[in-house]
Amino acid sequence: MARLLLPAGWLCVLAGDAFSHYVRQNRKLLNIEAAMKTRIEKQAGNRHSSKRRMGAAVDPDVSLRVHSVLKAADQAGMLGEKSHRIGGRISPALVEQAKKQTGIEADSELIEFALASIALDDHFGRVLRELEGTVSPDVKLGY
Repeated sequence: MARLLLPAGWLCVLAGDAFSHYVRQNRKLLNIEAAMKTRIEKQAGNRHSSKRRMGAAVDPDVSLRVHSVLKAADQAGMLGEKSHRIGGRISPALVEQAKKQTGIEADSELIEFALASIALDDHFGRVLRELEGTVSPDVKLGY
């Protein structure tokens, strides 16, 4: 069994395949995030060098997340040929808020990011629920 310290200070004990999958998925994203952070810092003075059009007032962590998710999807072979077309009616308020949150200006790129986020989901919530009651009573939680 392995222990994982969650951001809120919770201690979670993960066993076997669930832990291995979670670590592999997050290691991929962390490696990508580190590389993208360096790239973003280099491009900070040259906004027009990026292929993706990003809005001006975006939190750097959100921008890093957008780049990381799209890079992971690309590395997984999900962003290859772009021949499929999606159409539908969407609330303008939803689209505008999503664009503000992500800094993505183009509708196609916004949809691509949303689909990549879903496709790369690590199912952390489900895994956490499955592990309910598996923490040993001997584990000291620090309080």
